[in-house]
Amino acid sequence: MKTYRLFLVVVLFLMTFPLLVSSQDLPNILWITSEDNGPQLGCYGDKYAITPNLDKLAAKGMRYTRASSTAPVCAPARTTIISGIYPPSNGGEHMRSMTRLPDGFKMYPAYLREAGYYCTNNSKEDYNIEKTGDVWDQSGRKAHWKNRPKDKPFFAIFNSTISHESKIRNDIADKDRIHDPAKARIPAYHPDTPIVRKDWAQYYDRMTQMDVISGNDLKQIHDAGLDDNTIVFYYGDHGSGMPRSKRWPYFSGLNVPLIVYFPEKWKHLAPKDYKAGGTSDRRVGFIDLAPTVLSMANIKPKSWMQGHAFAGKFQAKDQPYSFGFRGRMDERYDLVRTVLGKRYIYIRNYMPHRIYGQHINYMFQTPTTQQWYDLYHAGKLNKAQSHFWEKKPSEELYDIENDRDEVNNLAQSAEHQDTLEKMRKAQQDWELSIKDVGFLPEAEIHSRSEGSSPYEMGHNPEKYDFDSVFAAANLATSLNSDDLPAIIKLLDSKDSAVRYWGTIGLLCHEKSGLKAGHDALIKALKDPSGSVQVMAAETLGRYGSDADASKALDVIISHCNVETGDVYEAILAANSLDYLGERALPKLAEIKALPSKPNNGPARVSGYVGRLLPEIISKLEKK
Repeated sequence: MKTYRLFLVVVLFLMTFPLLVSSQDLPNILWITSEDNGPQLGCYGDKYAITPNLDKLAAKGMRYTRASSTAPVCAPARTTIISGIYPPSNGGEHMRSMTRLPDGFKMYPAYLREAGYYCTNNSKEDYNIEKTGDVWDQSGRKAHWKNRPKDKPFFAIFNSTISHESKIRNDIADKDRIHDPAKARIPAYHPDTPIVRKDWAQYYDRMTQMDVISGNDLKQIHDAGLDDNTIVFYYGDHGSGMPRSKRWPYFSGLNVPLIVYFPEKWKHLAPKDYKAGGTSDRRVGFIDLAPTVLSMANIKPKSWMQGHAFAGKFQAKDQPYSFGFRGRMDERYDLVRTVLGKRYIYIRNYMPHRIYGQHINYMFQTPTTQQWYDLYHAGKLNKAQSHFWEKKPSEELYDIENDRDEVNNLAQSAEHQDTLEKMRKAQQDWELSIKDVGFLPEAEIHSRSEGSSPYEMGHNPEKYDFDSVFAAANLATSLNSDDLPAIIKLLDSKDSAVRYWGTIGLLCHEKSGLKAGHDALIKALKDPSGSVQVMAAETLGRYGSDADASKALDVIISHCNVETGDVYEAILAANSLDYLGERALPKLAEIKALPSKPNNGPARVSGYVGRLLPEIISKLEKK
C-alpha cells in the first residue's frame, strides 16, 4: 500500500513538473495604459510635454513611432485588444455595442491563465463583446499583481483615466496649472483662441499627471525587486481627447505612444529590431497585442487572430500597413476605414453624406468643440479649420511626414495616384480578408447573426454576401454622377444590405439622386428592411416634394419609436429625422410624444435615442 501511494505521489509530481517549470520560466508582463492621449510625451520629441517617468522608461526601452490604436475611441479599441479580432470582423465596431465571439474563441487572458499566469486588470473593461468564461483572476480597482500566489508569474494591466477627454474640460486653478497656454502648439485644424489654448494646455497638464501615475506603477515593480524579471509595455488607448483626434481615424486619432522594455534576462523575447533607447517605425496596432503577449508567454497565437506578433517566440514579419476604422460614435452613425503606411495615411469615407463633426452630445461638452462650431457658423474660420464641419470626400490621402496635421488632402494629386491606388487596394484586400460586417446596417449585424455570432455570420456566404455588399458600398459612395443608373439598380437586389447602400447612394447625390431614383425611393418606403425604409425616407424627406416629405416623416417617426421597434433602427431613424430640419416641423407634436428609452435591447445603447430626440425638438422649437 505504501509503495502504491509513493507511486501516485511520483506520478502526480511528474504530471505537474512541466507546468511548474514553465510557470517559473515565464516573464512577468506589465501593461501600463492611459486614456485619450497620443504621443505627446517628452521622449517623442514634444518639448512642451513634461513626462519624466515615461521618458526614463523610453531611454532604456524602445519607442514605436507608427503604433496605432485601430479605433479612435475606447470601447472598440479595447474590443480589438481583448479579442485579437478586428471589431468590423466580430461585429463590435460600434460604440458601446454588444456582440459575442464564436464558441471556442477565448479572450487572450484565458490562454495566459492556462499557461500559468495570474492575470489582473485594474480596472476598465468596456468591451463591445460578451465576456464569457474565466478571463481575469482579478478585474477591478483592487486588482493587483501583488495578490497572486507566491512565485506565480503575472500579467497585469494598470489603466490611468486622468488624461481622459472628460478631464480636459474640468477647471484647474491658475496656480495649479503646469503648462503655459501661450506656449501650446495649436494644430492647423483648430482655431487659435484663448479657450482652445487653455484646453490644449490642460490636456498636457493631465499628461503630466498621467506620467506621475505611470511612474508609481513602475516604482512598485522596482520596490518589489522585479525589474529584472518584468517586461513592460506602456501605451495610450487612442489619440488625444481633443476634438478631431478622438473619434476620427486620422493619424492624430489613431497614433498612440507605445514604449516597450525588455530586461536583459528576457531580451531573447524582444522584437528583432529592439535597441535600448531606440525607435521602430514598424506598423504595429492594437490588433497585434493579443498575439504578441501570447508569443511572449511561449503560446502560439491562435490561427483566427488577425494580428501579427511583434515580440516573443512566434514573431511574424513586418507588415506594410496597419488598419483603422470608425463606426457609430455614440448616437451618430458613420463608416470610415483607414490604411496607415510609413509615410502616408489613406482614408475611405463610406458616409460622405454626413459631415465630420456631427453633433455628439459628449464631445460637445468640451469648450474647444463648442467654440470651434460657433466660429465656423459665424464664418470666421479658414479652409483648414472649416473642414471638420463640412461633408467628407470619398477618399483622403495625407503625407504624415510633411503634413502632421493632415489638412492637405492629396487624393486628387496627379503625382500621388500610384500611392492612392496601392493603399486603396490594401484597404479592399483587408476588407475581404476580415469579412467586414460593418457594411451591414447595425440592426442586421445582430439579426443575421442570431443563433451564432457576427464573426461566423460574416464568414458564411449564405448569410452575408460580402462581395456584393462591399461592391455596392463602393459604388454608392463614389460621388460620381455617372454611377447614378447603377446605384438605382442596387434597389432591385434581393439582398437588403445592397438595397440599403442603394438608398445611401441616392442620398449622397442629394437632389440629383432624388430626381433620378424617385420611383425607386417611393417603393423602398415599404421595403422589408427597416434600415432601407429609413434611408429612402431621409432622401425623400430632405429633397422631395411636400407630399414626399409627409410620407417620409411617417416612416421615420414610426422607426424612431424604441418601444415598438428595433433600437438600432431607432438610432438610425433619429439621425435621419435630425437631418430633415424644419421639414419635420409638421410632426413636432408626434416627435415630442416619442419614447426615449427602449423596453428591451442592450443596455449599453439604450440612451442614444434619448440623446437625439431632445436635440431635435430643441432645434425645431427654434424654427
